[in-house]
Amino acid sequence: MSTSMGNLSPSWIRILPFAAYLGFLGLMSGVEWAGARFPGAETWVQAVTLWHYPIKTAVVIALLVLLWPRYDELQGPVVKSSHELGLSAAIGVAVYLAWVRMDWPWAMQGTAIGYNPFQNGVVLGTGLAAVRLLGASLVVPVMEEIFWRSFLLRYLINPRFEVVPLGTFTPASLAVTVVLFGLEHQLWLAGMMAGLAYSVLCYRTRRLWPCIVAHGVTNLCLGIHVLVTGEWHWW
Repeated sequence: MSTSMGNLSPSWIRILPFAAYLGFLGLMSGVEWAGARFPGAETWVQAVTLWHYPIKTAVVIALLVLLWPRYDELQGPVVKSSHELGLSAAIGVAVYLAWVRMDWPWAMQGTAIGYNPFQNGVVLGTGLAAVRLLGASLVVPVMEEIFWRSFLLRYLINPRFEVVPLGTFTPASLAVTVVLFGLEHQLWLAGMMAGLAYSVLCYRTRRLWPCIVAHGVTNLCLGIHVLVTGEWHWW
């Protein structure tokens, strides 16, 4: 690990991958804003829309790999028991089933545009779809759960969050985390529902891996749903 990465505080190693991800989302919003206001910008807007996800996924993966040895909460087994795995998978599927029924206009921020990787052909689209599916189901859950359930849920209890055992409950930390997790998503109410489910799982197991597994199952199911139905707005 580089010296600069090794000097990062416990807080920053959990914030940095998430901040990088949000930075790319902000960049995409800026591109869409500019594209809507400048004539002839459709070509480069389309290119950025198509390629920003693989690029931001690669950046987040690089950060997670560099910082992985310092994530104490991930050093245990991914699966501790068949019961824990079944519970995580069941919650992941339940969140997916609820999510695709919660796209009410009043529970949505902005307009759903979606991401269609096949807009430039089947061959390129297949590769981009695979990246999207793997990124959403393997990379995003790790990055988000490290930030939301490992860091913020504990930091709101005590800024020296490392001394707070994983899965420690307080009403205030749960409420703030659930609300902010929801506001991160376009479907804010569905996001709150998912954040509550993953947080309860964290309280139940007192481990982060079950939350990552559940989150990954949700995103995998949603990705398969998108590819099967062509309902690109879910991406």
